[in-house]
Amino acid sequence: MPRKPFVPGAAVVVAAALAAGLTGCTGSSSPDGDAADAKSGGAATSSPAAEPGRYQTLPEACGLPSRGVIRRMLPGDGQALSGTEAQKVYGGQADITYDTDRRVGCRWTRETTAGTRHLGLDIQRVVSYDSAVSDDDKAQAIYGKKELAAQIPSGGGSPSPAAPSPSASASKNKGEGEGVVTNDARDKSATDKGATGKSTAGAKGKAPSGSPSQKSDQSASPSADPSGSTAPRVLDDLGDVAFLNDKLVTADSGVHRDVTVVFRTSNVIVKITYDQWSTDKTMLPDSQELQDKARSLATELSDSLSE
Repeated sequence: MPRKPFVPGAAVVVAAALAAGLTGCTGSSSPDGDAADAKSGGAATSSPAAEPGRYQTLPEACGLPSRGVIRRMLPGDGQALSGTEAQKVYGGQADITYDTDRRVGCRWTRETTAGTRHLGLDIQRVVSYDSAVSDDDKAQAIYGKKELAAQIPSGGGSPSPAAPSPSASASKNKGEGEGVVTNDARDKSATDKGATGKSTAGAKGKAPSGSPSQKSDQSASPSADPSGSTAPRVLDDLGDVAFLNDKLVTADSGVHRDVTVVFRTSNVIVKITYDQWSTDKTMLPDSQELQDKARSLATELSDSLSE
């Protein structure tokens, strides 16, 4: 059989084609010829996850306040308590919760001949499940809703000169009374009937603590108390953000004043509720006393959580 002729030029063409094909398969489209890694490039350009909150657990609520503070907030009527009674009153009753790392609470109550006082503590740890929203930002959003619901005037620790007028405050209070909230006329009537000797709302901002001008609408003039009004307000010396609310409520069974302090520290929100009830409608609970004691407890809790 005759052999096919060998053509050197054809072999060179085939080799060049193979070399070009291999270069095309392994080459890079980048100017410097380096291979690009799509995954690593995507990871480098993605946004970092939001920072977690400072707190990952919560303390036991009933044991968090000091016994001395609880004693001052739940005064007696001069009669000493037995050991069992003292433990029941000052030990508190823990709230039922299904996740103590997310929410805890405790309640204290003491009944005396002068009335009944209730103290409540609620501590919530906020966790954001959105990688773009930090735990702190989520907690701030929840805190903001609480402040808005309480209709706290904006501003610093003391109300500004543009504080709501008595009539505006009374109208506002009607919408947030949780069922039965006193208005100016009813509170004034209760005080007049008392004839306790204290000056009434006619003192134009100089009414004593617990008078009608110190009730839930807190219509007292901002200059009435040089050290700061007892009106609902933002607190600038507690936690990251905080506010205080104060309401006087009357009912058929008596009168009670409710003081609430709410503050946020990182991703934890603390709410303190403190109230005094009296079956004698002529004896209005003292606003300044309740506020001072509630703020004292709030400061202690803020310091404890910061340790």
